[in-house]
Amino acid sequence: MNITKEVDSRSCIGGLWSSNSCELDKNTSSPNITHHDIQLPTFSPAAKARVIITFVIFTLSASCNLAALWAAARTSRKKRSHVRILILNLTTADLLVTFIVMPLDAIWNITVQWQAGDAACRILMFLKLLSMYSCAFVTVVISVDRQSAILNPLAINNAKKKNKIMLSAAWLMSILLSLPQLFLFHTVTITEPQNFTQCTTRGSFREHWQETTYNMVSFVCLFLLPLLIMVSCYSRILLEISKRMSKGTLSSKEVYLRRSKNNIPKARMRTLKMSIVIVSSFIICWTPYYLLGLWYWFYPDTMEEKVSQSLTHILFIFGLVNACLDPITYGLFTIHFRKGLQRYCGRRWTSDTDTSSSVTGSFRCSMSSFRAKKMMVLNQEM
Repeated sequence: MNITKEVDSRSCIGGLWSSNSCELDKNTSSPNITHHDIQLPTFSPAAKARVIITFVIFTLSASCNLAALWAAARTSRKKRSHVRILILNLTTADLLVTFIVMPLDAIWNITVQWQAGDAACRILMFLKLLSMYSCAFVTVVISVDRQSAILNPLAINNAKKKNKIMLSAAWLMSILLSLPQLFLFHTVTITEPQNFTQCTTRGSFREHWQETTYNMVSFVCLFLLPLLIMVSCYSRILLEISKRMSKGTLSSKEVYLRRSKNNIPKARMRTLKMSIVIVSSFIICWTPYYLLGLWYWFYPDTMEEKVSQSLTHILFIFGLVNACLDPITYGLFTIHFRKGLQRYCGRRWTSDTDTSSSVTGSFRCSMSSFRAKKMMVLNQEM
């Protein structure tokens, strides 16, 4: 049997969340196998570039997300608004990606084979998928919260309780959907042409369709379903604001909270910008990587012939950039984050930055004497 494919489980598609895409021979199922013509992977120039770029992204992501975490968590629990709690959870998820997925990928590319043992193989693959699920699901919760803030802004008092339930469900589902990793992944060792150990799912599935089904379920839960929910939420937001602007249907309470006649157009534009940034960053960063994964699952030989490993490196790194964009996208649109970032970085920003509106732009109090009374409502939104 001639096997010319590299025994690599880090660079290609499936290794991100389920199985490894460049694995040991497809016909092997034993934990200890022997083949004479296996081409073992090496620390190639493309892999070296991937490691360097990954560490650069790691530095940026760690700095941005730690700043966001500090800014969101610096207040007491009683004074912490529901938006800050959302940012805190998103930042936590991004930090999991930063401190688990990125170092694991870089070190694994350097060592080429798996050297941490079977237990670490199972645990780290579980944590890797957990971090990816939590990032996607918390993003969904933020999208649903923004939809509620625009479509039903007067129900802000219930937002914290509702978000707490959704966040608990998001983290619980992330854990449950990641549990199979503990049982599917294990170390596989070959003895020829030399001892070589890899962390893989090889032998965990009796039939190929079982592995494909698991990959497809992961794809739907990790990417497709969150994407559809996000697009749906922000489409409804834009539609609702457009309807209000065209028909002028504002209730008396909404008019009371939105004193400025120019506030609604600004809110619509701000929400439009947020929608474009949120949806685009998710789509642009991850869609190419997941589509390549789909291609591999159904036509692995064809994909390996037509797609270079350099491209798989690029697409994976492109996905990791999303962890850097999240604290910017969600954090820098809020007043309190900018103030916290100002203290974190030791900078002094101008007063006009401090007086800019919140992430949704839904509520903005005037500078008249009743502002102090209405700051309670504004702080709840922030």
